Amino acid sequence: PGFEEGYKACLAATDKAVPEGSIGAGTGATVGKILGIEKAIKSGLGTDSQMIAGDIVVAALVVVNAVGDVVDSRNGKTIAGPRNEQNKGFLSTLDLLKQMCDWQSWAATNTTLCVVATNASLSKEQVNKLAQMAQDGFARAINPSHMMHDGDTVFALSLGDKTCDINILGSVAADVVSRAIVRAVQKAKTLGGIPSISDMVK
Repeated sequence: PGFEEGYKACLAATDKAVPEGSIGAGTGATVGKILGIEKAIKSGLGTDSQMIAGDIVVAALVVVNAVGDVVDSRNGKTIAGPRNEQNKGFLSTLDLLKQMCDWQSWAATNTTLCVVATNASLSKEQVNKLAQMAQDGFARAINPSHMMHDGDTVFALSLGDKTCDINILGSVAADVVSRAIVRAVQKAKTLGGIPSISDMVK
């Protein structure tokens, strides 16, 4: 994407709910790819937001296309990972890694992209700190995360004139990002022969 695409995106901006799941940049997203795409789970695009002190908003939009498993940090449950032989449950990517030394056999293109925005007024340095702290949400919800075959990136935006401590904003941002990652998997639909978790439950 370039300048023209960015301009079109601004024109299309809305205050309505953002579609989630297997749409847009999330169409081809998958997770749990340690055993190859044939054992992966469908992922997509997820969003979440949190209100702080009544009028401060921290929001995140994430496209989750990762090697690792996805974990709901609120209860510690793995909700997506490489499918087992019966295709009724998940194997642990970390446990499988402990049995390997060959990384290239399952290497693939993976990128988890995230945008975090707030209506708090922040300096350039504070926005960078917001992005840094927000990325902790990756480690909470993707296990393992930040691997060499993952392209993990967080962009942060400050779009308002409200006042809020950066430590509070960053802490909340990490939580919001982790929840958005979970939603990206929960909202995904089976596509291209790769099942969603909702179809596996059925």
